[in-house]
Amino acid sequence: MGKIFNVSADCKPNLHYMVDISELLHKIKEFIDRGEYFTINRARQYGKTTTLRALKKYLQKEYIVVSLDFQKLGANSFENENIFSITFARLFLNTLEREKIEELNGIKSRMAELWDSSQTEKEHFSLFGLFLCLSRICGSADKPLVLLIDEVDSASNNQVFLDFLAQLRGYYIDRDETPTFQSVILAGVYDIKSLKVKIRPEGIHKTNSPWNIAADFDLDMSLHEKGIAGMLEDYELDHHTGMKVEELAALIYDYTSGYPYLVSRICKLIDEKIAKSRKFPDKKAAWTKEGFLAAVRVLLMEENTLFESLDNKLIDFPELKKMLQDLLLKGRTIEYVPGDLGIRMAVMFGFITLDHGTAVVSNRIFETRLYNGFLAEKARHMEISQIAADEKNQFITDGQLDMDLVIRKFVSHYTELFGEHNERFLEDNGRCIFLLYMKPIINGNGNYYIEARTRNKRRTDLIIDFCGQQYIVELKIWHGEEYNQRGERQLADYLESYHLKRGYMVSFNFNKVKQTGVRKILLGDKVLTEAVV
Repeated sequence: MGKIFNVSADCKPNLHYMVDISELLHKIKEFIDRGEYFTINRARQYGKTTTLRALKKYLQKEYIVVSLDFQKLGANSFENENIFSITFARLFLNTLEREKIEELNGIKSRMAELWDSSQTEKEHFSLFGLFLCLSRICGSADKPLVLLIDEVDSASNNQVFLDFLAQLRGYYIDRDETPTFQSVILAGVYDIKSLKVKIRPEGIHKTNSPWNIAADFDLDMSLHEKGIAGMLEDYELDHHTGMKVEELAALIYDYTSGYPYLVSRICKLIDEKIAKSRKFPDKKAAWTKEGFLAAVRVLLMEENTLFESLDNKLIDFPELKKMLQDLLLKGRTIEYVPGDLGIRMAVMFGFITLDHGTAVVSNRIFETRLYNGFLAEKARHMEISQIAADEKNQFITDGQLDMDLVIRKFVSHYTELFGEHNERFLEDNGRCIFLLYMKPIINGNGNYYIEARTRNKRRTDLIIDFCGQQYIVELKIWHGEEYNQRGERQLADYLESYHLKRGYMVSFNFNKVKQTGVRKILLGDKVLTEAVV
């Protein structure tokens, strides 16, 4: 059986199509060569385990690498210091025993001596004793030791783990006098320096972490367009689909921003589900822009472990959900303030990234998924969504979307349903109302996303892909005729970049004296359908 695209556990080069991460490994090694202790904290399914396993092989010529996984430890392992110390020592030894490296024999024998001591001594075995043993091992080894611990979150809700970090910190500080690890890497979702959010012994919130020795690990672990293209080229050598590799790599990157799980999931859907479907009878038909967009629709509708994790975070952290609703539905600018817990959590869980000090959703897939969830909640309470669903068929002619009719009907229904609402309600909800109207019309045959560069309180560009055609709708708040004309020129320029001749503009005007309706204007070779409500 040939290689496949993998979205379960770590990727293995001999089994799975992978992006080459050798450049990333080289950069991480620079941290290790300097003797840094650091954390790799990234969102769920961001390739941490795959990176650590590749890193272990990458370092083996110069270092003895001990790679542990705390997820394999049961909850009882952290019951007290004695149990944790014995469990850690056993895991350390068992890990080394699996390694077929000649110079490890001495280390293995020294670790095994722990189990020759009496039961009484075992019962008193502590972190102090564990680290004395580890220090002797580091001092007598033929190569420097590097300690990797994956899924460190599994240990983060208890005091014993903080004490373990404190011991690592102490040996790091005294490393010029006392042998210790060359480097320690802790990997998980939560930043170890943020463990005070999770640890609550006896109801008391911890206010600091002993991991303040950690170097800032700011390497970009996302998959870049060039790397994605290389992975697709490997696939193409095996399957000969005739795909436009660079075009598809760019599309995948545009929608995922290189989030590893999403990259692999889209490729896996194209390869295994879209190919041989009714619209795409073979791999050649599937590995196209249309096949890619079909895979995106499937992805957005499915329940997978990544989306389930994100949904759970919205439930667990209501302030995070409120912040994202303000950002997406109301177009509010969310500025980063040092110490802001909500933004820190949003970055840590992978919802947002920071762009010049302001929050932006990490990628189009997350953004659309969040929009879909937020809109579904509002749709239950807004009649306009059901009206659009009931009238959906009239907007589709010969498989194409009649956007002019959509705009005219929206103006009519909006005026009828919301004409008496107060200005504050409409300003906060106007664009959300349009999305509630649009979504059921394109559902099943189209995708939509918001252009991040133009999403703010004043202006939002909605990009709609429907049956191979693109439509751009600018949603904005009316700020006078001069501002409106400037918006028309911006939309025309935007259409030029998308190689489109027609565009649409919906302006929400809250002036008491206003002229509502729909009109067409010509701007050079562009035709703009402009609605004012």
